[in-house]
Amino acid sequence: MAIDLFTIGKFTVHGYGLMIGLGFLAAVLTGSYLAKRRNLSDGDFVNIAIYVLIIGFLGGKLLHIIVEFKTLLVDPMAVLGSEGFVVYGGIITGIATIYVYCRIKKLDFLEYIDLLATVVPVNQALGRIGCLLAGCCYGRETKSNFSLIFPDGCIAPAGVRLIPTQPIMAAGNFVIFVVLLVIYLCSCPKRGSEDISSAKIRYIPGLATALYLMMYSAGRFVIEFFRNDYRGSVGVLSTSQFISIFTFAGGLALLVFAIRKGNTKAAD
Repeated sequence: MAIDLFTIGKFTVHGYGLMIGLGFLAAVLTGSYLAKRRNLSDGDFVNIAIYVLIIGFLGGKLLHIIVEFKTLLVDPMAVLGSEGFVVYGGIITGIATIYVYCRIKKLDFLEYIDLLATVVPVNQALGRIGCLLAGCCYGRETKSNFSLIFPDGCIAPAGVRLIPTQPIMAAGNFVIFVVLLVIYLCSCPKRGSEDISSAKIRYIPGLATALYLMMYSAGRFVIEFFRNDYRGSVGVLSTSQFISIFTFAGGLALLVFAIRKGNTKAAD
């Protein structure tokens, strides 16, 4: 675990920030490659990714402020000056950003959101490794050998065995990324071809986004039971678990819609 990786002069490289940056770079490079495979504009994809990064970050911070509103009233800088971030705020505002951009540019919304949904999990996976380095998003205490012990200076409690929630979340996001990447590649034309009929499987608009929302929401709902950092609550559920119910339902509805529309289009 390393909150600060190294320092050059007055410039310090933080582990969390570095992994977030590497995750974004990995997502952009992968997405640009996939855009070319599906004959989409990689330039528009990069623009969308940058807008999503900026607006999604603001959305994540805004949801964090809403979750920590009581603390904000007592100690504003404890909330505004912290590195607190709620992923679902970024996802929701990110989807809205893609929709607005595609409407303005007259692009196919489902094509581009499917592309983003396919590569976003690799960004999230590397981001969770950043959480591991910083010690945030830590798990409950455990007696199991399958655990992590954080040193002094991390956000997590030091010197006690904790459930390794950060590596579990990172691994889960990597699995989602691999599944969606395989599906997406199989729906792309053969390399060097523009004929969509050469794809191994038929592309169904909205399918990748639906699967991402469902897989991420289900995984997030479960892992929340094993976390021990404070992150707000709605009744007996954490804020993220409460939101997961609706994002999973939204993903399921989109899945049904995508399959029905895909089957109708195939029958025409």
